Amino acid sequence: MSTYVWNPTPEYIENANVTRLARAHGIDSIGALRRRSTADVSWYWDAAITDLGIPFATPYESVLDLSKGIEFPDWFVGGAFNAVDACLTRWLDHAADRTAIVHEAEDGSVRTLTYGELAERVGRAAAGLAALGVGEGDTVAIYLPMIPEAVVACYAAAGIGAIIVPLFSGFAAPAIASRLNDAAATAVIVADGTIRRGKKVAMAGELAKALAQSPSVHSVITVENIGDATDFDAAKVTVTPWGELLAAEPYEFRPFPAMQTLMLGYTSGTTGKPKGAVHTHAGFTVKVATEVAYSFDIDQGDTFCWITDMGWVMGPLAAFGTHANGATLLLYEGSPDIPDSCRLWDLVQRHRITMLGVSPTLVRALKSTPLPEIAARDLSSIHALGSTGEPWDPDSYDWLADGVFGGRVPVINFSGGTEVGGSFLAPYPVEPIPSCSLGGPSLGMDVDVVDDGGRSQRGVIGELVCRQPWPAMTRGVWRDRARYLESYWSTFPGIWCHGDYARADDDGQWYILGRSDDVMNVAGKRLAPAEVEAVLTTHPAVAEAAAVGVPDPRKGETVWAFWVPRRGADVEGVSDELRRLVATGVGKPFAPAKVWMVEALPKTRSAKILRRAVRAAAIDADPGDLSGAENPEAVVAIRDLVHRPSAG
Repeated sequence: MSTYVWNPTPEYIENANVTRLARAHGIDSIGALRRRSTADVSWYWDAAITDLGIPFATPYESVLDLSKGIEFPDWFVGGAFNAVDACLTRWLDHAADRTAIVHEAEDGSVRTLTYGELAERVGRAAAGLAALGVGEGDTVAIYLPMIPEAVVACYAAAGIGAIIVPLFSGFAAPAIASRLNDAAATAVIVADGTIRRGKKVAMAGELAKALAQSPSVHSVITVENIGDATDFDAAKVTVTPWGELLAAEPYEFRPFPAMQTLMLGYTSGTTGKPKGAVHTHAGFTVKVATEVAYSFDIDQGDTFCWITDMGWVMGPLAAFGTHANGATLLLYEGSPDIPDSCRLWDLVQRHRITMLGVSPTLVRALKSTPLPEIAARDLSSIHALGSTGEPWDPDSYDWLADGVFGGRVPVINFSGGTEVGGSFLAPYPVEPIPSCSLGGPSLGMDVDVVDDGGRSQRGVIGELVCRQPWPAMTRGVWRDRARYLESYWSTFPGIWCHGDYARADDDGQWYILGRSDDVMNVAGKRLAPAEVEAVLTTHPAVAEAAAVGVPDPRKGETVWAFWVPRRGADVEGVSDELRRLVATGVGKPFAPAKVWMVEALPKTRSAKILRRAVRAAAIDADPGDLSGAENPEAVVAIRDLVHRPSAG
């Protein structure tokens, strides 16, 4: 059991953005601010907009209108807004020379753009898109790695009223085609490729194959990133090089209704086609601006970096949230452990990163680095650490927070999702944060943990829900009202059910324990994978682990565990030791019936373990959509291991 707790200094509290917000309204604690923010959600979002100076071209008449029902709220009624104005234009009069983007590629090359340069490129790209016939309401897919052109493309398309569709840079043709068709995309902006782990990853070629099944696309804009040739001759589309797109005079942006659709964020399901979560100009921008300002304490002149991809919600969140606060966005393109496990820390030192976002799996992969090697890097610029995507284990959390950073900065471990447009739960840097904790509800988010009857409960595992709407709540599943209502509103009428299991302790600390379909039910007792995995990863031979539930005629489900060995570790007898560790650390009824050593676990590009795919391989079932997996071959390897004749 970890005893680590982040305790903010008086100076940290005094200078925090969230302290400024609270004091402006006579509030003296984060707990009181949380309570006020959900007692009157309209008050909170209006107060945050005022505090951060987020510009509306036409002021809204009311913050929230629920006349269509809680499932279909209208925000910032009567207001006019453009995300480009909120993120870029507002800074040009006095901060045009401030750095807006720093990009570092895996080979170490660096590019920068000031706010003035970024705004000009956005204006030119917008004019180029308009000249190609792209207009308000059209959907534009962004299939680019983490390069400056990805940010320019997002702002340019959004600025003219088109709807951006960010795509994961590792998608193959079938996954691309399914999203292009669902969105009815008219244009795609694509790179020739990217470099990851020193190898070329072709992108334009995958798009060319996808276009054969994507009849709605009429324009392709190509970005030369690695110098590879692109060939779309067979696709019957207009092809425009990026340089030509930027040849036009800058576009004159105009405001739209605040709830104008900004983006479709696609989230993969275990079955069926991916869901396109609908986000709006004002709703998404306001929410992510508050996340970056209050949770991560970013201000003008700071540098925000999240190791992610533009195709996941953290990519747009990082861009829009950072620029809405006038800060610098650092984009890293490549693997964060190339050429060695200190690449991430070298990145911090070179670019004086203020807020660094990582995943627990990435940290587990870096834990083998000797602490003296990390200490040789200057990490003093870090003011906060960010984390999302999966539960922590205490050993890895404490290694990062206490071992690497000596307890001097908070870990802002927050949880939400694509359809949330940000976080449900997050600690704030002005409060004590125990190891692995999510703190509590994010400001303005009326979340709760409930039992199967929808009744609030504490101290036990339950469903994570939200009782009131928020500005970045998806406006629906794109062109599928029934699926939206079924996905989020059918479990508890009038209450958003997110599909996560969580626990809120009596002392106010919150923990996410995994997706509802990941949580195991062993002899009638709910068991989260994180509880088992936290024990497994304490073993010195274990680099990472996954626990899944498989059918059992006696218990209903039983636990199977899969673990990846550390490089050079002695693996003899480790599986038996791990079974005993879980029996001691979690309880004998939850000791894994099977423990398997594997070479790799299937993960997303952002290093989140795909437990549903592990479980599917274990029981020889369909793993569902693996288009977001970086290493789908790991699923095949696990299936072969478990089901080979000599297994077991």
